[in-house]
Parts: sequence; C-alpha cells; structure tokens
Amino acid sequence: MSRPLRVRITYCAECGYEPQTLELTGGLMREFGHRLSAIEIIPWAEGTFDVRVGDELVHSMARDGGFPELEMVYAAVRTQLAA
Repeated sequence: MSRPLRVRITYCAECGYEPQTLELTGGLMREFGHRLSAIEIIPWAEGTFDVRVGDELVHSMARDGGFPELEMVYAAVRTQLAA
C-alpha cells in the first residue's frame, strides 16, 4: 500500500485564482481521496500559481506559464504514490 502524500497549491489570491485552485483541489479529492494526507492551499500574491506534490514542484506559473493541466498533476501524484 502506498504512503499518504501531501499536495500544496500556492496561488495568487489578489489575482482571483480561487476558481482554478478549487477546481484542482476538488479534482484531487475525487481522484485520490484518502491516499492524500493533505491538500494545503496557500493564498499568496505576486501572480503565482504553484503546485507541489510531496517535495516536487510539478507546476510553476512563473516557470511553465498559465495553469496546470489537471491530468498532469494527477500523473505526478500517481508517480509519487507508486514510489
């Protein structure tokens, strides 16, 4: 059985990125449920939208541009859970 895993979403509250944050959070809850130990949502500023799965930064708006594809984040979670 895989170990529980933490996902951290840091988003720009001032930019109005709550809908994207909630969509990703809801999708993670439906897809992985109890296999995640936590989904941490961190309101921030400076135009950020970063997603960490465990200790790995899987998406950064500054590095990658835009918002992450849900399936890309799900794939990163599956990879970490399988490790």
